[in-house]
Amino acid sequence: MIPNDSIVALATPSGAGAIAVIRISGQQAIAIGNTVFKSIKNKVLTTQKTHTLHLGHIMDAAKTLDEVLVSIFKAPNSYTGENTIEISCHGSPYIQQQIIQLLLRKGCRMADPGEFTLRAFLNGKLDLSQAEAVADLISSDNEASHQIAMQQMRGGFSNEIAKLREELLNFASLIELELDFAEEDVEFADRTQFHELLNRIEFVLKRLIDSFAVGNVIKNGIPVAIVGEPNVGKSTLLNALLNEERAIVSEIAGTTRDTIEDELVIGGIGFRFIDTAGIRETQDVVESIGIRKTFEKIEQAQVVVYLSPLTPKGGTLNAENVKQVQLEIEKIKNQFPLKPLIIIGNKKDLFSEDQIENLQSQIPNILLISAKENIGIEDLKDKLLSFVNTGALRNNETIVTNTRHYDSLLKALDEITKVKFGLETNLSSDLMALDIKEALYQFGTITGQVSNDELLGNIFANFCIGK
Repeated sequence: MIPNDSIVALATPSGAGAIAVIRISGQQAIAIGNTVFKSIKNKVLTTQKTHTLHLGHIMDAAKTLDEVLVSIFKAPNSYTGENTIEISCHGSPYIQQQIIQLLLRKGCRMADPGEFTLRAFLNGKLDLSQAEAVADLISSDNEASHQIAMQQMRGGFSNEIAKLREELLNFASLIELELDFAEEDVEFADRTQFHELLNRIEFVLKRLIDSFAVGNVIKNGIPVAIVGEPNVGKSTLLNALLNEERAIVSEIAGTTRDTIEDELVIGGIGFRFIDTAGIRETQDVVESIGIRKTFEKIEQAQVVVYLSPLTPKGGTLNAENVKQVQLEIEKIKNQFPLKPLIIIGNKKDLFSEDQIENLQSQIPNILLISAKENIGIEDLKDKLLSFVNTGALRNNETIVTNTRHYDSLLKALDEITKVKFGLETNLSSDLMALDIKEALYQFGTITGQVSNDELLGNIFANFCIGK
């Protein structure tokens, strides 16, 4: 049910700033705005054209609250599809609250989280996947997540789903028609064409489902655990990657006793680096807790960077140390076989060419860097970026980032598989129709053609108030 009351909220972040924007939407939004606005040219807001700006003052009876600029957007040509006004006032928190309280007394109510976007969905301005992309766009903090959110907000994902749903719906109608003529044993739906459609739908669904692996890491960032023995330069490496003194660096082993996390954008992709406590045998209770947390972080990470303790001494590499590193690498690989592992030798500036060649022959995949001298850091970044399949992103393909969409796609694929099996085994039309309806239902939950109050409540509860 589409509400007809008028809602108000601050559309800009709370706190002091140069300006703040207060948004009102609803059937009476412009009329309510007119009761508190006094134009410098004596204009009446209700008689003005849509998409116009008006300078004046917000008045509480005879008291002037602020000089403002009012924007008018008349239904249906607004974000919500309703009459909407936006009041740009000075960014004092006191002024913001005074204006909002005045509007509440004049007949508005405070908007719920995401209610402006919810109304846009209810009024047909956005479908559900586009509405959800609005929240993703607001929270995007790197180029890749911004690009995906913009594509979904423009309807790239929903258009693809809607087209498949429409084709499936046409065949579903023919199957239903066959049921009406069951006694005459006629077929209106061409089984060969239907099988081709199901194959095409299955291919698209699998591609979208597979894209979630990329979309999820792009949206949430890729967690990278930096691990190794104490005092091998993990904190120095983190500082070099972030180009700032984020972690404490000391010659004293065991300085990092807890995990330190920070984010970095590499090639438009967000990475969350986790500097962990050094792994060693220790009697220190606090340090041992940090080491336990290290293994927890490795479990959560998608990429592990192992910083080896190899350093040339006396002009040669200690063979025993090399053997110890090889055993440590095997231990990490055995414990976490599915996690990509980058093996790093620090302090490259201290190695001779012969030592580098010798080391690379014994540990083939080792990447030599100098965190302190900032040598090889760009190579490490390129290596990290290679773990992300950005091909789909570069080709502007649809990428799924939303867990709810992913779940619906999995269920839709399961139903399409059932329909294919029914078609291949000559299942009766009435039973096949049930699976088709369920597949259509799952498609509809993505775009909002099928929705309920509980689903909408869960989605929009995560929006910020004012959007």
